[in-house]
Amino acid sequence: MSKKIYIDKSVLTASKERIKLVFDDFERIYISFSGGKDSSVMTHLVMEEAIKRNRKVWLLIIDLEAQYKDTMDHVQTMVEKYKDYIDLHWVCIPLLLRNAVTNFEPRRVCRDEDKKDIWVREKPMYASDKTQYDFYQPKMEFEEFMVLFWERYSEWKKTAAFIWIRSDESLHRYKAIVSEKKGLMHKDLHWTTKVSKNLYNIYPIYDRRTEDDWIFHSKFPELPHNKIYDKMLQAWVKLSDQRICQPYWDDQKRGLRLYHILEPETRYKLIKRVWWVNSWALYIKERGNMTWYDFVTKPEWHTRQSFCNFLLKTMPNRTSQHYRERFIKFIAGRKKRGYTKIPEEAPAELEAKCRAPSRRRMCKVLLRNDYWCKWLWQTQPLSEAYQKFKAIRSLKKQKEKMGI
Repeated sequence: MSKKIYIDKSVLTASKERIKLVFDDFERIYISFSGGKDSSVMTHLVMEEAIKRNRKVWLLIIDLEAQYKDTMDHVQTMVEKYKDYIDLHWVCIPLLLRNAVTNFEPRRVCRDEDKKDIWVREKPMYASDKTQYDFYQPKMEFEEFMVLFWERYSEWKKTAAFIWIRSDESLHRYKAIVSEKKGLMHKDLHWTTKVSKNLYNIYPIYDRRTEDDWIFHSKFPELPHNKIYDKMLQAWVKLSDQRICQPYWDDQKRGLRLYHILEPETRYKLIKRVWWVNSWALYIKERGNMTWYDFVTKPEWHTRQSFCNFLLKTMPNRTSQHYRERFIKFIAGRKKRGYTKIPEEAPAELEAKCRAPSRRRMCKVLLRNDYWCKWLWQTQPLSEAYQKFKAIRSLKKQKEKMGI
């Protein structure tokens, strides 16, 4: 893996140069816009170049219903500011999402038409008509929709999809930039990744730090920013914890407690919308309880294996069976790697580095509501909706070949 190389140039200048190069080389430009601090800075920079060149940019917003009100107000402000230079796709459709706050509903559907009376927010005035997305299947996964959206609209033109990740946020994002095995790039530039025939992901602000976002806004105070961050600052939330993601996901649920402080009216709607939200919000930061991420205890009369079985018995049958199947797969996989049995516990330093299997690790999966067992090195399968779409697409291609 490549090492960081520092150059005598500001991150603002470097970002603008990357964006100019992309506008020179690509016929179609996309922005994936979430309303967050990184996303907003990137959008301002891209739109600055678009206005200079009098070019339209496709702006993609995936509305997951449960975001902060301040975030969605900011998104609308940005849309209105740049409306003359964007082709807007504000997607407000039922999508299947991970719900890590309860085992009774491990997957939920945002914008579920059957629960319209308890939606956290109504659809905005700029919402796109879902009929224009002919690849959409009911209850399609959020990530799958994103992939198919870009795939569909980059079929005929060389397309750049601007993504707002920063490499210092996580090792995964750092590897997305520097990895020597990432595949094809545009002009061998590591801040680009070829995704499909005509589509490239572009990471123009990858080398920025969180502080750089606020330096940017201090220099350009006339440009809108998300006011929820002002409230987070007043609430003494660390910069590294200032996130606006959909609040039910595995890691993002840590931020549920902030809704009570920052937007109590939104918190009330969240409680009505999803079971167990209030419990997670109350106890997520309290060490020693069932939601604590690193500190996993058990009753003295239980072994790790019996405690694991006890936890499985407390779950709904469908959820319990799901975990049992995943655990059987995990144990079989470990035995193929040379483990004669799964130990009760493994050295903490090895578990922390995600290297050693143990029964304690299996208990942690259950206590964290880790539905897809990512802590056991397992992956999330494709949804039924996506598999249905693939079957329809395959049949269509066969008919085209046969001239039907």
